[in-house]
Amino acid sequence: MPILHHAGSLIRRIPWIGLGCIVFGVTSGFLVATNPLLLAIPIVAVVGLIYFFTCFEQAVMGLLIVRSSLDPFSSLQLPAVYAITVDALTILYLIVAVLQGRSIKCDRFWWFFAAWVILQGLWVILLPFGGLGLNGSALADSAREWVRLFSWLMVYLLVMQLKDRIHPEKIISQLLLATVAPLVVGTLQIVLPGVLPSYFLPIPGNGFDTGSRINGTLGHPNTFATFILLFIAIVCWQLIKSTRPWRWLIMLSLLAFFYVGSKALFSLMMLAVFVTVLIVPRLSLVNLIGGIVLFALVIGLFASTPFGQERLSSVANTPLINPYLPVDRAILLSQTDNNSFNWRLSQWTYLLKQCEQFPLLGYGLGVSMKISTNGLLPHNDYVRALVEGGIVGFTTYITFFIAQVTRLVLLFKNSSHPLQRNLCISLLGIILAITVGMITENIWSHTTMFFYWWTFLAIAGWDWNHYSTHKNIPIFTNNQE
Repeated sequence: MPILHHAGSLIRRIPWIGLGCIVFGVTSGFLVATNPLLLAIPIVAVVGLIYFFTCFEQAVMGLLIVRSSLDPFSSLQLPAVYAITVDALTILYLIVAVLQGRSIKCDRFWWFFAAWVILQGLWVILLPFGGLGLNGSALADSAREWVRLFSWLMVYLLVMQLKDRIHPEKIISQLLLATVAPLVVGTLQIVLPGVLPSYFLPIPGNGFDTGSRINGTLGHPNTFATFILLFIAIVCWQLIKSTRPWRWLIMLSLLAFFYVGSKALFSLMMLAVFVTVLIVPRLSLVNLIGGIVLFALVIGLFASTPFGQERLSSVANTPLINPYLPVDRAILLSQTDNNSFNWRLSQWTYLLKQCEQFPLLGYGLGVSMKISTNGLLPHNDYVRALVEGGIVGFTTYITFFIAQVTRLVLLFKNSSHPLQRNLCISLLGIILAITVGMITENIWSHTTMFFYWWTFLAIAGWDWNHYSTHKNIPIFTNNQE
């Protein structure tokens, strides 16, 4: 009886809890009447909400780590459900924080990010009103793309709520667990490809003993490559600060092996950009040799496979290397020579001509595949931005990346904390590598990589000097402000 009395008193003091109980009861009764098995849905939801609010730090860390394991289940819409769940939990957390009078943590870049995402919604709104190159039939694709961008914004904001709760070094170290599932599946793709379910099978190709390109749990080898490169940057950051570097050297070598296993040609140029940015600010003989060794190791592994040799030799048959091969001739040859770069030239030329019809605002957010003749993304994110957003959208797109670079440069200049400065350099190398890789790849569609990118960028903006003066802060605290 005392327990029931206490529960009733709590419900009377907090009306929204009582309302939630009513909603849960009505929903449960409806689901039981429809299908008793459906009762598990609200039960799991309630248990998850209780865990989310009572063990906030652990719940958020679990949500962050598990994201790298979801892409193989895209046919079940699991990544979409996950994104909507994260959005809903973040918004609900903010509402509860406001009701309880607690502050919401964010920074100036988040406000810029939010304004940019809201601005992208303009292309969604204009689509059904005939203000763009396509009509309302493409509204679902456009809205889905905007929700994807909004989810990144919510991830950034959710991570910001961990500020002063988890030490930044600890959270970054914990996030390395996100590589476990992709690397385990990648290993199985090399060693035991025949025992994997169909949605875990690697992409066919020549190379390694299995004759396949590794994609881990990321769905496509190119997506896997950018994901691995981001965590190579984090391991390099760990290596710089470690007093026992051998374990990080082992992990770096492991990541480099899987990076090569993706057999993504564009990834070599991205690695070159990253290594250059990483060693230039702290140029020394040791760092220079280390950077050269890392890049040489990746190039050597890539060129050691038949597939890698074929991809490297194909570059010689493009206008990029061959000055005697004009662009129009390369486009014509792309129909028969199976050269991926020449095929890209043909794709870009066609799409750029389509841009001339709607040059100012383009065709609509997330609709470039509908403009393409083959139903594929442009394989150039700058062309994609121009097709979908026109000159206005392209300008906002470039501005968005300039803002990220500027953010990291300012954090590096204004911070006196060496670990924070090193992290900024590592992330700066990644964002510059991404802008280069976007020239020939659909990196903007690599949702999982950007999920972790926004996580690390949010952490990079914290006041790391605060944690230096509180060295005994545990990985998880119960600070409710």
